Amino acid sequence: MTIEKHDLHELPETAAWRHRGLRDGFEVAYFASNPADGTTRIWGSSVAVEGSASYAVCYRVIVDEQWATREATVETQTRDATWSTDIARDENGTWFVDGEVRTDLAACVDIDLEASVVTNTIPVHRLWAEPGSHEVRAVYVRATANVVEVLHQRYDIPATVTSPFSLGYTAPQFDFSANLRYDASGLIVEYPELAARIG
Repeated sequence: MTIEKHDLHELPETAAWRHRGLRDGFEVAYFASNPADGTTRIWGSSVAVEGSASYAVCYRVIVDEQWATREATVETQTRDATWSTDIARDENGTWFVDGEVRTDLAACVDIDLEASVVTNTIPVHRLWAEPGSHEVRAVYVRATANVVEVLHQRYDIPATVTSPFSLGYTAPQFDFSANLRYDASGLIVEYPELAARIG
């Protein structure tokens, strides 16, 4: 079926993915909207093995009515260390990581978790009504190191789509490009070399 730009379906209460390709594991996420203030809460966990590294990551992300990230908490456990990262973005667009101002993140609107494919839904919801190619800078939270940095991305939003739909994605820093496949609610169905939806 054809999806109009204002017709992304409501997110399900929960979804799950199997990591496959570059890593092996699972991710489960939950979704809840708050009609009172227009925010959407996304929380879940991802457990994976990637090469010789393994990790377990629990996350909580809140986006506003425009699907701009407002805050996130990411708790990570590896064999050698455990840490928690608190991230927030105020009304002026200033980012804070563990309470410290991060001016290098100033151009970012989204958050992207290396451990998760669910965060690829955030820019799609934010840019859905604007077909074309969009350069996106995201706050990138690494999975195996306590590092928060900028990730340059490009999302190519199609003018007309069917369900499920595909869009072009590029991450130059990783020399990676692919067509990501989404369902009618804007959640990843297939992320080549990384994950596939299982529930």
